[in-house]
Amino acid sequence: MCGIIGYIGNNRASTILLKGLVNLEYRGYDSVGIAVLNSSGIEYRKGAGKINEVSNKLNFLGLDGRIGIAHNRWATHGKVTDNNAHPHFDCSKTIAIVHNGIIENYRELKEKLSGHKFSSETDSEVIAHLIEEAIGEGMSFEDAFLHAISQLEGSYAVLAIKAGEEKILAARKGSPLVLGVADHGTFLASDIPSFIEWTKKVIYLHDYDVVVATKDGIRFYNLIEGEVFRPLDTVEWDAEQAKKGGFEHYMLKEITEQSETIQRALQQDERIVAKIVDEIRKAQGIFFVGCGSSYHACLTGSYLFSKIAGEHVNVVLASEFENYEHFLTDKTLVFAVSQSGETADVLEAVRAAKQHGSKVISLVNVMGSSLMRESDEFLLMNAGPEICVLSTKTYTSQVALMNLLAHALIGKYSEGVSKLKSLYMDIYNLTSKAMREHLKGLAEKLADKEHIYLIGRGLQYATALEAALKIKEVSYIHAEAFAGGELKHGPLALIEDGTPVIVFVAEENEKKIVSNAEEVKARGGYIVGVSARRHDVFDYWIKVPESGDLNPIVQVIPMQILSYELAVLRGLNPDKPRNLAKSVTVI
Repeated sequence: MCGIIGYIGNNRASTILLKGLVNLEYRGYDSVGIAVLNSSGIEYRKGAGKINEVSNKLNFLGLDGRIGIAHNRWATHGKVTDNNAHPHFDCSKTIAIVHNGIIENYRELKEKLSGHKFSSETDSEVIAHLIEEAIGEGMSFEDAFLHAISQLEGSYAVLAIKAGEEKILAARKGSPLVLGVADHGTFLASDIPSFIEWTKKVIYLHDYDVVVATKDGIRFYNLIEGEVFRPLDTVEWDAEQAKKGGFEHYMLKEITEQSETIQRALQQDERIVAKIVDEIRKAQGIFFVGCGSSYHACLTGSYLFSKIAGEHVNVVLASEFENYEHFLTDKTLVFAVSQSGETADVLEAVRAAKQHGSKVISLVNVMGSSLMRESDEFLLMNAGPEICVLSTKTYTSQVALMNLLAHALIGKYSEGVSKLKSLYMDIYNLTSKAMREHLKGLAEKLADKEHIYLIGRGLQYATALEAALKIKEVSYIHAEAFAGGELKHGPLALIEDGTPVIVFVAEENEKKIVSNAEEVKARGGYIVGVSARRHDVFDYWIKVPESGDLNPIVQVIPMQILSYELAVLRGLNPDKPRNLAKSVTVI
């Protein structure tokens, strides 16, 4: 996730752009840059580092002009370097672009532009050269921009400026881009928080929309529909609320982002995936290691690898990994999972593995993190900054990548991608206001309970563990998960009249787990069902689509929302639960 902002109007662009970038810092903080259009052409400053550090060093505010674009980067393609910072340019530096998203076919496009000189390792730079190429063939700036955008595969929100042209061109597909309209000018940005202190008047763009913004007005074109009209709306947020994108808490904001973050998790280099698959096949002994939610993703991955690929893996809590070191050899593969890439227990496990000559592969969300650097290969989750302490969108991204790797192991990578892409609308609906209201009703019934139990079988057992962690982390209600088949081996003793038990049901284990629910019901339990079908045993039903191997994603999202609603009802701050930190960097 990156943040982009553009401004065209009567005020000094650099002042507005810098403030807008600070408001968007949660979207990326690897590197930053600004380009301003003036009578001299395009002037720019950019570099790796946090916004204020780079701005103070390079004097962003010294750029003079009334038209400009800016970017803060969350690296996906290319290392965190000054050259890889946006904006990016054509060969003559008369065209500047900023981009949020991933251009899937940039390698093919780059090959076609073999005569051009590229200055970065990013996928984004190809856009500027495509525009330059089209202008060289006689097209206008606007036509060249349309021609370039029509060649892109993947996701993008793009802003472009050209020397001698007093306009900003913009386009979006799959990545957010919204316009702000003020008396003094027009804003184009990833999120409303970037410009909310100047205007509450906004225009929302659709996929494939292209915008031409001048000082005289705004024109809209859609690559599929042709010329279109987009209405002006008004938001009611104040500047403080807007930092969370209109949500009361970051946790809820990040939950609702999952329809997008799951899609971004799929944006992987197939050559790297192929290398990882080869290492998995060669390994004699595979360990998945992680902590907290990442451990639950590892457990889910072990079921997926077994079920889809027939591959056995060992799942170990990173803090317990030292007890398994005597199994490590130079033929062992350790698969480490961490959101931050700085989790001390995970890094300790990785270093132990390296001492024994074992290969290390990681799933990580933070580019340039310690775990990424210490791994032989890695996959980025591409979930963007997760500000809330609790893992929500990064957990589902981890599970998505586990599923993708399992499919890749049996030569069905494309099928795995297609299945995950098909979840977009399901996740969108699961995070809708209607579902949140439904789960708020359940939270009102559970908010005063001291204990909540959760049961599942197979993949649903791993989901139950993650759901229990979410509830206890944020609401401070004791929540505990069990495998459904273990109830008779002890946990049934905990059931009293009204004891809430959440039951995760999938088509493949429906009869057995519903039978377990009936055992609980017979002892007075209050049954909450999470399933595609309603069963008579349910006292409260949370409807989710039956998604087979992807059930761990669709079934955990309502539990994230329930946890959030429980915290709010109990007067707690879901973004900052007591005693917990986002990244555990001490053992």
